[in-house]
Amino acid sequence: MQEDFHYYATYCAAYLAGYSHKESLDISYSAQFVDLCSVTLLKSIDAPLSAATTQLQLEMMDEEGDRRSLQNITRIWASFHFLPKDLYAELDNWRTKRYKDKYRLICGPNGELVKETVELAKGGSLQAIGIAMHVLADTWAHRYFAGTPSLVINNTNYHFYEIVDGESGEEVRKVNFKHNPTSPDDLENGRYTNSLYQSDENSIMNLGHGRAGHFPDYSFAKYKYLPAWGEYREILKDNPSDYMMAFRQMIYALKYLKGTNSEFKLEEYDDTISPEMEKEIHDFLIIRRPTASDDWRALGERLSGESIPEFDLEKYQDEYKAADEENKNETFIGKFVLGALAQKSMVTAKIYQSGSKLAGISIDYKENGFKGIKDFQLLLDEIGKNIESNIKKGKTKEKKASGND
Repeated sequence: MQEDFHYYATYCAAYLAGYSHKESLDISYSAQFVDLCSVTLLKSIDAPLSAATTQLQLEMMDEEGDRRSLQNITRIWASFHFLPKDLYAELDNWRTKRYKDKYRLICGPNGELVKETVELAKGGSLQAIGIAMHVLADTWAHRYFAGTPSLVINNTNYHFYEIVDGESGEEVRKVNFKHNPTSPDDLENGRYTNSLYQSDENSIMNLGHGRAGHFPDYSFAKYKYLPAWGEYREILKDNPSDYMMAFRQMIYALKYLKGTNSEFKLEEYDDTISPEMEKEIHDFLIIRRPTASDDWRALGERLSGESIPEFDLEKYQDEYKAADEENKNETFIGKFVLGALAQKSMVTAKIYQSGSKLAGISIDYKENGFKGIKDFQLLLDEIGKNIESNIKKGKTKEKKASGND
């Protein structure tokens, strides 16, 4: 997905779920920030590097392709952009463990990790909620691809067709992929830039939907193809339908996070959108264009009656840099960092517990003490402070209930 959905559509979903204009802006900013919070950015503001939620192309090019680098790539992309749907998917026994581990990282909506992601944000900051909304939304856009380098899982071949509207209804047209990063996608004629073919199974060129280029992120995209992992059975991907489902599921999840709904269930969606609004959204989702930001923004401003500013990457950086160490966690980016560390830690642990080391090793801090990446000590310290604060609040309530001592 792109800024049109992660920023503007997320604002709309948050406002419809009952959040204020300001809260909706914070949630949507955090959702979009997930696509931009790289090691390079974190270095520039002296923030914990392990909180990176994306990687720039130059950063990935610097990865050496060793096991440690591949694990770092997987921790980022599987945690925030290609959340695995089923870490325990059943496969034929003759499949190798290496294949099974990668197959089980294939992204898709309504997996247990979606529930874990939403519940992790419950009671947390607006930044943590925004992160969860980004992850949830991407399970719909990035389904069928995995957040780990893999030719066998993520490759595309000549059988890749786009379904377009013709004079007599829907028509099928072959997609032409090319590797020319300097050339923009030709939406009118179905020519899209993709990553360069590399026969190396673990090449970064085979990460996520790189072999299909930016095409799977367009809201209008409707296509069918033959992935190798699918036993070469044709798969149909309908983005306009999926994006609508993602939007409705975001509203439903946000109502749970706000406390309006008592629980979050998979395969449940908000049903309060009027038929007129649903048609309006569908109509602008199917338009062939690079982005639907203008329409999502107009809808959001009509809903709230407030102006939605354009996304500004530098908006909160000075605040974080100026804060002293004791108060950095209370800044906008500080809260985002804690939310990102929590999400990455949770997903990495779940992948490791499934028997896979593709995202690295997860350590049970309670049993073994802290032996992990030092950045995560920040998260543990914050959890400890919250527990201590809750204990104090509980004792205060007890005193008030029993009268003066």
